[in-house]
Amino acid sequence: MVMWHEPNLLIDGALVGAEGGRTFDSINPATEAVIGQAADATLADADRAIGAARRAFDESRWSVDHDFRSKCLGQLVTAMNDHLEELRALTIAEVGAPLSLTKGPQLEAAIGVLDYYARMAATFDPMQDLGSIEMRGAMHHRWIEREPYGVVAAISAYNYPTQLNLAKIGPALAAGCTAVLKGAPDTPLITLALGKLIAEHTDIPAGVINVLSSSEASVGAVMTTDPRVDMITFTGSTPVGKAIMAAASGTLKKCFLELGGKSAYLVLDDGVLAHAAMFCTFAVGSHAGQGCAIPTRLVVPRASLDQAIELVTSTMQGLTVGDPTDPTMYMGPLISARQRERVQAHVDRAVADGATVVTGGKPPAHLPTGFFFEPTLIVGADENSAIAQEEVFGPVMVLLAHDGDDDAVRIANNSVFGLSGAIHSSDRDRAVAAARRVRTGTLSINGGLYNSPDAPFGGYKQSGFGREMGVAGFEEFLQTKLLAEPLPPQA
Repeated sequence: MVMWHEPNLLIDGALVGAEGGRTFDSINPATEAVIGQAADATLADADRAIGAARRAFDESRWSVDHDFRSKCLGQLVTAMNDHLEELRALTIAEVGAPLSLTKGPQLEAAIGVLDYYARMAATFDPMQDLGSIEMRGAMHHRWIEREPYGVVAAISAYNYPTQLNLAKIGPALAAGCTAVLKGAPDTPLITLALGKLIAEHTDIPAGVINVLSSSEASVGAVMTTDPRVDMITFTGSTPVGKAIMAAASGTLKKCFLELGGKSAYLVLDDGVLAHAAMFCTFAVGSHAGQGCAIPTRLVVPRASLDQAIELVTSTMQGLTVGDPTDPTMYMGPLISARQRERVQAHVDRAVADGATVVTGGKPPAHLPTGFFFEPTLIVGADENSAIAQEEVFGPVMVLLAHDGDDDAVRIANNSVFGLSGAIHSSDRDRAVAAARRVRTGTLSINGGLYNSPDAPFGGYKQSGFGREMGVAGFEEFLQTKLLAEPLPPQA
């Protein structure tokens, strides 16, 4: 049976093949079977898409009609909900996400993000009155108007593709921008499915949103340099984010970068170690560790190190790994053979550097097919070693010891990243005080969860800049214009 999907690009309102009929395979990471072929966009296709987005912004009513934008985005929400089960099956097959995750951030919660911005398109007030001031003997009235930024190049990652795609195009389109969305080459079909639903079920004008898939890095690169593009929003690795920022400097494009992380879970000496170990272990195993905000460094009191090893090991060994269509499986595969090799190389280097693998550290023997990797605990690593500093993007936890609150905070901040983290303490005020000293964009206190459409998400340091989600995520796509006029003299 052929799985529901869309093989074509969306360019200027039409579902079209790539130049020359080029295609590339989409692979199921759990079975290694080909799901289908996706159009393999060329530089010429990207040029057409950017041109269409530019015309739509400059010539259509999209940028000025907020009620129309709200209606169109609402139509896409309805279309996604009407095709929920087809999208679910495609997500599980192409992303390797367990069934349970599609009921949350992989799909259903992601549609909630789009719905949030569809409503905001109609309710956000772009005007702010600054009142009047006296200058040069006369009164002057000033006000602010917020205007859409322009043409947005949205470049997305493979780990939560629908969530990331909608967290980019949702606020961009709601704000009145037009966009070219390029999905990750590992997950092209779930991105192209958005183009199908837009073309067939919404009144979004031609060119407002263009959807590309490509195996060529050059297609994404040209989006960062083309002078017709005003802004770039990118989710992915920090090295690629740096390259995008450098490329965009030639035309001074705004860059909105959501990059890597190496988050720390701090357990203070009055924290409940069992709770923290369970929370952190399940987080590390979620989607096979393919999440930028996952706390992959568990930092515990030195006196509790042995107990932490026992708790984490027993929890990790209880995580079910296997077929993501099976609702009893907690963890599915990594996205590709390349990513599995990368995770294995990180683990092997850690061992070579003197660390110890307590559990995991290799592909599971009972799953010879698919890109699976065992949940892995590493101890004995130096806090400055590669395994404790570099983003692995796999189900690998490093256990570190601290010598008090100040030392725990120091270890957390000993990273080029600053995306997320967590703290556990029986004293709420103590936990909050420590949290305020950790330089990250988000932080969980005593198991608190923050992920929702209204909650801004983003990082400090080399985890990027800008915020997705919430009002802050909407305002990223707006320019601020100040206007002033003299007031007539009073009689």
